Amino acid sequence: MKELWANHKKTILIVAGIVAVVLAVAAGVAVWLLSEDTPEEPREVTSAWPVAERERSVPQPPEPPRWPLTGEPIEDESDPSQLRIVAVKIENSPAARPQSGIQSADVVYESITEGGITRFNALFHSRTANPIGPVRSARVSDTYIVPQYSALFGFSGSSRPVGVRLRDAGIENLSQDAGVSAPYSRSSARRAPHNLYLDLATLRAEASRRGMSPTQAPVALPFDRSAETTGPAVAVIEIPFSPANRARWTYDESRDVYFRVNNGSVHVDALTSEQLYARNVVVMWAQHASAGGGTFDVRLTGSGRVSVFRNGVRLDGTWEADTSAPPRFTADDGTLIRLSPGNTWFQVVPLDVNISMQ
Repeated sequence: MKELWANHKKTILIVAGIVAVVLAVAAGVAVWLLSEDTPEEPREVTSAWPVAERERSVPQPPEPPRWPLTGEPIEDESDPSQLRIVAVKIENSPAARPQSGIQSADVVYESITEGGITRFNALFHSRTANPIGPVRSARVSDTYIVPQYSALFGFSGSSRPVGVRLRDAGIENLSQDAGVSAPYSRSSARRAPHNLYLDLATLRAEASRRGMSPTQAPVALPFDRSAETTGPAVAVIEIPFSPANRARWTYDESRDVYFRVNNGSVHVDALTSEQLYARNVVVMWAQHASAGGGTFDVRLTGSGRVSVFRNGVRLDGTWEADTSAPPRFTADDGTLIRLSPGNTWFQVVPLDVNISMQ
């Protein structure tokens, strides 16, 4: 009997141990399942950021130097923008066409002389050409233009009244008729007086030899380098200077320039045989007073009406100028009218001239 009870007791202990093990395993499985269902909360990560004492600034690259009369970048590392501007008086009678070198001018002024024909004052700075001409005599309009650009002046004499005005304006005389012979030559291909031409480099050298400053600090024309221009679209500009001279400018969108026709004929440069063009065409209405001998005092100081044509649109406003700087253009809302980078032709007409546009 005792032996039977002992065996029974042993069996009970074994079963109890097995049950304890099963319960322990079940409890472990339950804990594991609970840990899978309830992910651990992420720990907060903190980091000490430095306190900024001033706003960080990124230095801007320096603005490249630009030519003051075209707004185009200067490729020459020596920065020749301080080189003296040279103004050259160029004829525009039928016998003078085609002229040489005029497309290389940064700025060209066209105005009426006697007989209704026009004459050019071409300002050379960023580019050069040789020879330039035909060179002809000065007019009163040059007594405004040349000082405004502080330019050297190449021309072929003048009448006595114009000569007095040139001297009073402080213009340094580099006229062929004043004994400045080295820069000038006559072409055998044309008859006088339509055959006088000028070498630009020799004129500069002659100016330095005579004690004229070879450098200056030119006043830049205002430019807008953005491609967007708002205003009425104009593709063709007709400018009737007089019955003897009409200029027509036609906008070429592919090149963003205006091509010139003079009295119905394509106007070309004899050096390139290509049609003359301008990035900007500026029509200035100015007072024309008699200067005697059928010539005009085209007054380019004070103020007047202006229409600026650039990028195929028209911008209207007012021009203002004195003798110390080129003209500035202001829109009716008071904002500055800027030019498109490139060359500019100023078409100076009497107050009563009406231009036509398409």
